[in-house]
Amino acid sequence: MHSPVPFALSLPSAERLRNFAAAGLAVGLHALVLALLLTHWQTREPPAPQVLTLTTRLITLAPPAPPAPPQPEVIVPPAPPVETVKQQEAPKPDPRIQQQKLEQAALARKRVEEDQREQQRQEQQRLEQQRLDQQRREAEAVQQQRLAEQQAQAQAAERARQAEAAAAASRQYLPIAKDAPDYPERALDKGIEGDCTVSYRVNPQGRVESPQVVGDCHPLFVRPSLAAAKTFRYQPRVVDGQAVAVDGVKNTFHYRIE
Repeated sequence: MHSPVPFALSLPSAERLRNFAAAGLAVGLHALVLALLLTHWQTREPPAPQVLTLTTRLITLAPPAPPAPPQPEVIVPPAPPVETVKQQEAPKPDPRIQQQKLEQAALARKRVEEDQREQQRQEQQRLEQQRLDQQRREAEAVQQQRLAEQQAQAQAAERARQAEAAAAASRQYLPIAKDAPDYPERALDKGIEGDCTVSYRVNPQGRVESPQVVGDCHPLFVRPSLAAAKTFRYQPRVVDGQAVAVDGVKNTFHYRIE
């Protein structure tokens, strides 16, 4: 008897199970996407059919223009024979008229030349007159300048003379000679010093009149002070060209022992 062969059932491995699961998942996803596409395609409404409209327009044409009337033919007359045309001869100029025209042209040219020479002569005269006028104006200007300088010098001299005359006519009295008094011997012996003021009047001749002692004065100094004042000489005071007297003139004598 044959012994029975045992039958061994092999199970798939884990890697194959993972491959089968991935393939099944991919097939399922594709089937789902296909179902969604078919569902969306069936729910979209078909586009409305376009309606085509045919428009017709009635156009009325103008009637055709009548044909133009035929133009009449122009008949040109034949040209006359050459022999019948006579050439007109130009008139010959008159020698006297030609001579007269030449003389008139010469006279006109001569007048033009004379006019030009006259214009040139007048222009030269005008330029010469302008030059003479310019020289005359320059000479007058120099003369006026000299006169102005002379007048200015004369005015300056006159002002100086007037100022000098005014100064001379209104000058103050000025002392010309003043001699010191003699020191009294008694005062020298006693060693007395002091001051003595004398008041007097200067007459129009410049001399001293009526001298008087003013203020405190030592008796020993009175006589020599009055005597010295009488010897004074002055340039008289002049007012408006007239010499006048001056009152109240004072002079102080200082007596000092050195």
